[in-house]
Amino acid sequence: MPEIGGYTAPGFEGVREAFAANLAGGREVGAAVGVYLHGREVVDLWGGIADPESGRPWEHDTLQVVFSTTKGVTAACAHLLAQRGELDLDAPVAEYWPEFAANGKERIPVRWLLTHQAGLPAIDHPITPAEAIAWDPMVTALAAQRPYWEPGTEHGYHAHTYGWLVGEVVRRVTGRSLGTFLAEEIAAPLGLDLWIGLPKSELHRVSRIVSAPIDLDALAAIDLDALPEAAREMMRAFTDPTSLTMRSMSVVTPFLNHDDPDEQCAEMPATNGICTARALARFYAALIGEVDGHRILSPDTLAAATAEQVSGVDRILRTPVRIGTGFGLPTPDAFWYSPTAFGFPGHGGSLGFADPATGLAFGYVMNHIQEGVPDPRAATLLDAVRSAVGNL
Repeated sequence: MPEIGGYTAPGFEGVREAFAANLAGGREVGAAVGVYLHGREVVDLWGGIADPESGRPWEHDTLQVVFSTTKGVTAACAHLLAQRGELDLDAPVAEYWPEFAANGKERIPVRWLLTHQAGLPAIDHPITPAEAIAWDPMVTALAAQRPYWEPGTEHGYHAHTYGWLVGEVVRRVTGRSLGTFLAEEIAAPLGLDLWIGLPKSELHRVSRIVSAPIDLDALAAIDLDALPEAAREMMRAFTDPTSLTMRSMSVVTPFLNHDDPDEQCAEMPATNGICTARALARFYAALIGEVDGHRILSPDTLAAATAEQVSGVDRILRTPVRIGTGFGLPTPDAFWYSPTAFGFPGHGGSLGFADPATGLAFGYVMNHIQEGVPDPRAATLLDAVRSAVGNL
């Protein structure tokens, strides 16, 4: 069996076994998992290889880019400001960011940025990576952009633009970047290895992303007419470079490379959060209860943040989703489903979520990008966690 570092509380040994099996079975390159139960850490495991090129092993402090799992962290920053009375989620965005009122957007409330209803998943003129890193060119373009649908009438995943939209509101309200606000108001009090905008001094700890190139020829060869209607519509959207779906995924051209140190140190609050699994689980634990005397959101704020706002087939993803105010809510077929669960998954498999009803908070990070849905790795770990909790 592969060497596993870390800790499991008595009764959670099965999680270590499941984690080791994922590594031994070739599902993982390097990964980590953290679990809190009622504010107490019960699982903190890591193992595998952080950098296949150098052979650097995954250590207790190895950091990982978690892609869209970042969105839940960004949402928490907005809700903390709302809780303090500094941000009204139902006020027009333009009240805080006057330039945003251009092209018919003067009535869009802040809430619709968080619920993916603003109609701004793409930009008419793609942004370069250098412009995305610089921040101002992206938010200037978004402020000038005309919505792609009447805001509030539909919901469509703002895969990349979500971060700049919410982040600019936070910056206008606080005078601090979202990453700075996160570091000072959430991460520091809780002692979290969690950043949006990584300090250069921490770059040596980041794991290298492992992914295979997308086989465009294989995608082009798919007989769309042979697929069920829902799958056909989804594949058509993801294989047509002119579709709004693909334009939403390619807001930055050429595509972002989150292995690039410059991108890791920049702030892209939809996709480039960097953390340990331990920090991700601790963050979610502090959303639903006290952790060492600290709690991020009050019960009332949390209940409002995680109440379902929209549901149904997403205009961009072409699949059914449920959305709270910034937090993802699992559909009944999701392996992390509970009527009270909330969180956010990330590209390739990462996941952070909590369930207030059970007191469970879960963080999983990995460097091997898996394209399949559902991802069996986190599902296997969560099955072991649930079994352990059920036997306590």
